[in-house]
Amino acid sequence: MPQRARVCEGVAVTEDWEERTAAAWATFDGSEEATEADAADFRAVIDALVAELPADSPVGPFERACAWDSTGHSDQAVPLYREALARGLGGYRGRRTKIQLSSSLRNIGQAEEGVKLLTPELDAPSDELDDAVRATLALCLAELGREREGLSLVIAALAPHLPRYQRSMANYARLLVPPGE
Repeated sequence: MPQRARVCEGVAVTEDWEERTAAAWATFDGSEEATEADAADFRAVIDALVAELPADSPVGPFERACAWDSTGHSDQAVPLYREALARGLGGYRGRRTKIQLSSSLRNIGQAEEGVKLLTPELDAPSDELDDAVRATLALCLAELGREREGLSLVIAALAPHLPRYQRSMANYARLLVPPGE
């Protein structure tokens, strides 16, 4: 029986393609022991999977960016993340793209752009990526010498997970940054 294409965040992909992509990621170690040859081999696997997508798919540059990023090449990942967003990548992958792009921007000395990209995500509909948004934004802020703002975000993100002191920690987080800053 032929694989039916399904629409995933506005892009036609097959369940088989998603499974094979997830399997490729599951095999990637990403540890410090991985050599550049291992990293190149992994990127080649991702490139082969991306080649199966339509040429204008926003998922392709996203997956390639993730592969470059995960192999220590934020500078190569940034333009691919931007391309994915420019092609209209939205939904869950779009939000992941913004988080990962902001992190990569911080890594290459462009933390201010990361802050501008992620700040609107604080007001986006809530999902499981909320804490990642706050943690990445906090790192960007710290890079810019705005540690108190970053700490405030991290404590506010942590507070709901605590077995006690949620209200106190949320208040402390709020008080770290004076209103209007």
